[in-house]
Amino acid sequence: MSSSRGVEDADVRSWFVERFADYWQTGGASRIEGRIAGYLLVDESGGVSADELARALGASRGSVSTYTRRLVARGFVQRVRRVGERAHYFVMADDVWGGFLDIEEEYLRSQRALAEEVLARVGPASAAHVRVENMRDYMGWLLDNRKLSAEWKRYKAERDNEKR
Repeated sequence: MSSSRGVEDADVRSWFVERFADYWQTGGASRIEGRIAGYLLVDESGGVSADELARALGASRGSVSTYTRRLVARGFVQRVRRVGERAHYFVMADDVWGGFLDIEEEYLRSQRALAEEVLARVGPASAAHVRVENMRDYMGWLLDNRKLSAEWKRYKAERDNEKR
């Protein structure tokens, strides 16, 4: 991966972007959002402007603007500036997946707290209570028993030590 855009062969980059978008879309997200994420995943230029993304992906500037905002808000993409330039550029963090785990854990904590609030307000013998109790306990089980973020960091540290 030595070219200025990340993947040496443009055909390989295009193939990857489309395949990544296929998988992204199966998760219920927009295909163009997946194409943007895939493109940034293999980009090595230090940042891509919205105009560059629109041209490279054959998408409208409006779509790129909408979906880069979503990707930034969800922690997949970062907006950066270059010294002396007014335009924003978009990059994907080196460990976007570890960041995703952190976001996911925050989501799980929020959902567990919401379930706790609801349980105090519904009848203990009701079907709603059983469903919300399962919600609370599922979120707690994922948080307490999986510790995905910590395990990922441990795994990466071991992997990186083996490379040295």
